[in-house]
Amino acid sequence: MRAPLFLISFALSSAACSGTAGDPGQGAASQDESAAAAEGAGDAAVPAEDYAEEEETERYVFEYSWPAAVAAEAGLVEVLGDRAQGMKAEVAARADEDWEAAGEGDWTPRQHSLSEEWKVVADLPRYLSLSGHLATYSGGAHGMYGMRSLVWDREAKQAMKGIALFNSPVALEQGLGQRLCDTLNAERAKRRGSPVEPGSGDTFDDCPGLDEASVLLGSSNGKTFDRLSVYFGPYVAGPYAEGDYELDFPVTASVLDAVKPHYADAFSVKR
Repeated sequence: MRAPLFLISFALSSAACSGTAGDPGQGAASQDESAAAAEGAGDAAVPAEDYAEEEETERYVFEYSWPAAVAAEAGLVEVLGDRAQGMKAEVAARADEDWEAAGEGDWTPRQHSLSEEWKVVADLPRYLSLSGHLATYSGGAHGMYGMRSLVWDREAKQAMKGIALFNSPVALEQGLGQRLCDTLNAERAKRRGSPVEPGSGDTFDDCPGLDEASVLLGSSNGKTFDRLSVYFGPYVAGPYAEGDYELDFPVTASVLDAVKPHYADAFSVKR
């Protein structure tokens, strides 16, 4: 069985921020209030800014950030702010478990760490496509890392994974066809120094399904999604030492066929 892409997972669902000190949503709310006050006084609104927070204790380090494009979307700030608070609570709880288990022993647990950095993949009139870069360490031989996708629908005020815009992972696999495995195997061969042998019985020679991937949606025209990236994290398409794989594909007619009708207008064939 392949290891999961992330050691810690949180749902991308919207939840109200608590508004307490240290809440990522609090800074954005304050900016919104300042902007409203400025507009009322006839001044220019306060522009959205990049957001970053960091907290370090003896037991853990937590970092979380997003760009100004996210800060401009109040609903998305709520989603990621809630996610950040959940992740901080999780890393703190796991670190506390280690320290409590150590008790009065003659060893000290290693400092845990958890971070997530969001970056813009594409900014369209209706949709904001993001990539979330996650890294975590809990005292083992090595940490774990990966990348997830998020698409923010400005009209629906909804956050979803990139794959959610398609009928199913299998439908997108069929839309990409043999290109998916061929592109992956070509990159594997470069790293391994020898061709991949499909059907060898080695798990890391197989072509993983898109249910084990993150699908990032990109754009070359700033109007529609016309390209995508398939991301396989460590242990999914190869051993940890081989790293992760990010494979780029243009949107073609067969990929368009895999898109849910509701989102058809958001895509176009790459020219």
